[in-house]
Amino acid sequence: MATLMGASVLGPRLFSANLDGTNPANAAPAFAPEELALLDEIGDTIIPTTDIPGAKAVSIGAFMAMMVRDCYAPQNQAAFKDGLRKIAGAYSTRFGGSFATGTPANRTTLLNELDQEQKAFTEQTKRQRTGAVSEDEEGQHYFRMMKELTILGYFTSEIGATKAVRFMEVPGRYDGNAPYKKGDRAWFS
Repeated sequence: MATLMGASVLGPRLFSANLDGTNPANAAPAFAPEELALLDEIGDTIIPTTDIPGAKAVSIGAFMAMMVRDCYAPQNQAAFKDGLRKIAGAYSTRFGGSFATGTPANRTTLLNELDQEQKAFTEQTKRQRTGAVSEDEEGQHYFRMMKELTILGYFTSEIGATKAVRFMEVPGRYDGNAPYKKGDRAWFS
């Protein structure tokens, strides 16, 4: 009986993995250290350091790489990695130098332009979509993925959940008329 129970738990894992423990279905290209550094800088441009640590402080590049590698469809993985090269190339062409060493104003300018581009791309694909194809099958704009992952990774990190917003691990009663002073942080629980 114990053998049968153990086989029911371990069997699917053994069949889906190679003997070395890797699963070819999830074999996505790894991110190079310079790509992770670029993702950190992109994240820190989206959520910069103020009196609260920014996205770079939570290693947002590693989070984005893990999410893309483990959760995204192959065409979105390819679009994301291609987008990194596009950002680096566009910054170098337009402002000279690298994105990582560029001025915050130039980095923000480039990312704002990419945000407008992704909004137009998203609207265009919404109009073209017949409803039979999901967004994952159709593909997403690389900057939208970067922006969404930055926000998700930052606000689910300890720093984002406790320093950027007010946090109460176990919330009390509901108070629809809680006092609010201008400048108070939003609640996160």
